[in-house]
Amino acid sequence: MRLRSRIDTCWLVGFVGLLVSTTLFALPLSVLIPGAGPARGDTCPPDRFDVVVIDAGHGGEDEGARGPGGSLEKEVVLGISKQLAAALRKRDLQVVMTRTDDSFVSLEQRTHIANDARADLFISIHTNAARNAKIHGVETFFMSLSATDDAAARVAERENESFGTAAAIGVAAKDPLVGILGDLIATEHLHESQEFARMAQAYLASLTAMESRGVKQAPFVVLAGVQMPASLVEIGFITHSGDEKSLRSKKGRRAIVVALEKAVAEFQRRYDARHDGRVVPAQPRR
Repeated sequence: MRLRSRIDTCWLVGFVGLLVSTTLFALPLSVLIPGAGPARGDTCPPDRFDVVVIDAGHGGEDEGARGPGGSLEKEVVLGISKQLAAALRKRDLQVVMTRTDDSFVSLEQRTHIANDARADLFISIHTNAARNAKIHGVETFFMSLSATDDAAARVAERENESFGTAAAIGVAAKDPLVGILGDLIATEHLHESQEFARMAQAYLASLTAMESRGVKQAPFVVLAGVQMPASLVEIGFITHSGDEKSLRSKKGRRAIVVALEKAVAEFQRRYDARHDGRVVPAQPRR
């Protein structure tokens, strides 16, 4: 049983106890339900960061973008996702992957896998693409119904097309009521999603040879349904010959994995500090 299951149980027992004791003459819960009272020394432990979902974009018949040298996005991101999973497992983290082979995984399946794992963080890994072969660099996104700019909107539209949902998300973004509801759902994890996106971008910019294109927001459907902090990382433009070369090399891939591993470790440290009630440092560790 995961730690969070115990925490949920503690919360539920406490809530039921409060409700029952309040309604039935304020009797103590231990009187109404023998054995339900708190045992000496048995307190609910703080939640701990321990589960990460890694989502390798595309797969199967959905090849994603293709580089000038013939590299396929689906293959590049799967390889890097597997390396990142291995690195995080060495840190004693539980890692769940939405796909581990060259198969297509639907949006509903990816969402279900992430939510069923009750993860503390969701990382979707992709390579970027552009008609202009000179555009290059890394950029990181977190969920919003409105895009930071036209370029971010195009990236989201391209990634969403693999699920056949680009039109639907576009309509939702224009509907004020849907927008309000979407904002309410996203607000719970918005700050942490943005926090991780910034960490990932900072480490990618400092540890890889690729240009930093910054942190942005866009309506990515793969981020919309997960019930946890979530970011989508574009680890380079596969359509740029230099980025493609880096993405194909062992050194380039290793640098990306190390950067994302460090970002997860820093996010974990901050997550656990918050749940312990400790002060979270303003600057991440290098």
